[in-house]
Amino acid sequence: MRKKIEKSDAEWRAQLTPEQYRVTRQQGTEPPFSGDYQVSEEHGIYHCVCCNAPLFENEHKFEAHCGWPSFDRPLGQAAVEERFDESHGMRRTEVVCAHCDAHLGHVFPDGPPETTGLRYCINSVAIAFHPGE
Repeated sequence: MRKKIEKSDAEWRAQLTPEQYRVTRQQGTEPPFSGDYQVSEEHGIYHCVCCNAPLFENEHKFEAHCGWPSFDRPLGQAAVEERFDESHGMRRTEVVCAHCDAHLGHVFPDGPPETTGLRYCINSVAIAFHPGE
């Protein structure tokens, strides 16, 4: 297993925009329909904005009409970790980057039934698209 990327709070603040820091390091959520959630046919990979680890393939992105990028699966089992989350009076499954523990979003069991049935609802400020990968 690969060693986790660890940085001080000051290092994360210096590297990230205030919104990226709030979402990824403080478990925040961007407002719905505020980021890049559009589905396109372009081939590419979404990477973590904190550590640049590859997380999701564009081919697995779908329109969930929820206001956030939605994927039916991560790039692989080692890309993300799932954690139980009871914040905000809800019971959910949080999705974090497996390499640096950045908060990415949550996973729900209401995705496309013809694929995985899962919806990885991801904050767009937590990921960066690398076209052509």
